[in-house]
Amino acid sequence: MRHTISVLVENKFGVLARVAGMFSGRGFNIDTLNVGPTHSEGYSRITATVKGDTQQLDQCIKQLHKLVDVLEVEDLDQGQFVARELVLVKVEVNKESRPEVVQICEIFRANIVDVAHEALIIEMTGNQNKIAAFLEMVKPFGIQRMARTGTTALPRTHKIEL
Repeated sequence: MRHTISVLVENKFGVLARVAGMFSGRGFNIDTLNVGPTHSEGYSRITATVKGDTQQLDQCIKQLHKLVDVLEVEDLDQGQFVARELVLVKVEVNKESRPEVVQICEIFRANIVDVAHEALIIEMTGNQNKIAAFLEMVKPFGIQRMARTGTTALPRTHKIEL
């Protein structure tokens, strides 16, 4: 089963390595990992999507709580949350295919951020399923390069955080 874990940490040297090491030490394969600063200086949020059963996940969360610089751990699958990914994709186009790729972008509310004669660079945000559907639609045109952020998420509950 796939789980989305949100970990609020102090923004210090080595914290990410300890958190990632804890996941791998418990036998979890990290599908996506996203790290960035929060609205409060000195803190970062790590969002990881991992696969494992509930018992393994519970043990993993307990171990995360034991790490020194970890302030809060949430299994976002236990409640409602909003999750998004960002993808930048360079799609091959020519004179004939360009209008069709542009139309696909409009349907998916994707933005064309760079235009060249032979390619378009497109940015799109959405949940994992929307990103996958978009990529399937542009795949036949030829994906030259791609960069994807992985999941970032926040719970819909209103908690006070640091």
